[in-house]
Parts: sequence; C-alpha cells; structure tokens
Amino acid sequence: MNRRFDEFSEVWLVDFEFVSRPGERPVPVCLVAPGARPGRTHRVWQHDLVALKIPPYPTDGSALLVAYFSSAELGCHLALGWPIPECVLDLYVEFRALTNGLPTPSGRGLLGAMVYFGLNGITSLEKDEMRALVLRGGPWTDAERAAILDYCQGDVVALAQLLPRMLPRIDFPRALLRGRYMKAVAWMEDAGVPVDTAMLATLRDRWTDIQDGLIIRVDRGYGVYEGRTFKAGRWKHWAAARGIQWPLHDTGAPKLDEDDLFVSASRDQSLLIWSLRELTRVQVLRG
Repeated sequence: MNRRFDEFSEVWLVDFEFVSRPGERPVPVCLVAPGARPGRTHRVWQHDLVALKIPPYPTDGSALLVAYFSSAELGCHLALGWPIPECVLDLYVEFRALTNGLPTPSGRGLLGAMVYFGLNGITSLEKDEMRALVLRGGPWTDAERAAILDYCQGDVVALAQLLPRMLPRIDFPRALLRGRYMKAVAWMEDAGVPVDTAMLATLRDRWTDIQDGLIIRVDRGYGVYEGRTFKAGRWKHWAAARGIQWPLHDTGAPKLDEDDLFVSASRDQSLLIWSLRELTRVQVLRG
C-alpha cells in the first residue's frame, strides 16, 4: 500500500454521531461527510441512513476516508450493513504517532489535536453538552436534530482544518497500514467477545457458592480461612511451622504480593495461597 495522498481521486471527511449502549453495537444517529476537495457535503439523518444500502461516498481504492478515531465511524458502517472503505486515514492515530512521549496539554481528542496545532474549535463544555444530547436518545425535536447535525458538521470542519496541518508530518504509506488496523478494530468491536450467556448467568447467580466450595476444597490442607475470610496470621503460622522463612512487613504481617509468593514458597504453594486470597477479591463475574 505504497501510495501518496495526492494519488486518491476523492478524499472524504467522515463523522457519525451515534448512541452506543454497553455491550451493544452503535446505533447511528446522523452522518456528515464533505469531500476534502471541493464537492458535495452529505448531511444524513437517522431515518435516511438506515434506508441506504451503501454509503453516499465511494469505498473502493480510488477514495480515501479520513476520520478521527475511525473505528467508531467504521463501526457505524458495519452496524448499517455498509462496506468498509478500502483506504482509511485516522488522524487520531497519526496524532498519537506524532506525539507519543510528548505532552499534549489539551488531551488526545479532536479538540486536543486542534489546540496542539494552533487551531480553534468549539469548547469542551459545548462538546459535552451536544454529546449528552445525542446520548440521551430520541425522539429529538426538529431544532435538536438540526443542532446535532450542525455539531456533527463542526467535527468534520475541524478535520478539514487539521488535515493540512498534519499531512506534511504524516508518514503516508504507514498511515494507511495503521488505518487497516483501525478497520480490524472495528470488526473486532462489531463481533464482540463470544460469551456463553447461559453459563455466565449461572456463574453470576452461583458465584458465592462457587467461592465457598473452592475455599473448602483448597483450604483443606492449609486451614488459613475463617469462613470466607483469608487470615494472614494463619498463613504466617503455617509457613513458620514448616520452616519457611516468609518475608514480613514491619508490622509483622506476612507479605502476600505475587512477587513474595513466588520467591518465598514453592510454585504449588504460591499458586494455592494466591488462589485462596483471590477467592474473596474477584468479583468480575458479578456484573
């Protein structure tokens, strides 16, 4: 993919607004997509988006899609059943590549990149207010729809200002490779993580019982639990009775960090005590 920016016959700046609920695919609200070179600007609201079978701009190798954190826009493509553009330039990724290890006083978002390159945009407060309006979900009034579309267009106007500032500093062939990665991210996010939901529900419902059963089984040869509570003092006595010089804190309590476990005990002992301790900490499956 050894191509230059000026080799593309069309360049499109693309931004979606969408609602994204935890664990769900994005629900596109609107799209604004002007051509970076003089041409038509597409402003498409939700009900028209879902009626389109393909995006209103080309996705073949003749065109370049430019976005900021493009996996969001590409995720909207997938949610709408649209093809993914062949060539993507992500200015968020390129901003990160240019500034890794350097301070970015206003952050790494679009507004932060604008400030970094000496450009003016809307304030963070205005952006937060408009994003909250989008995330509130519909129905929206006519005035709210117009405001959301204008806000979305403001982001692509920002992209249009940012692109020429960044372009001389972008390693373009490698930027297209990074764009390919963002396409992969969008596909991964769309597919999600395969989960046996029936088993997950069982684990959530029975998590306390599972912990109790594991404690009884694993603690049988150690006796370091009192009910569901791990007792560090009991572990200290267990280790001392077997001649294990266990590292102690200044308070006399045994150190139980992972490094201490694997240095001071055998591998099997370390795994057992680590498992016992974590039984009362791990709550991930509770949700």
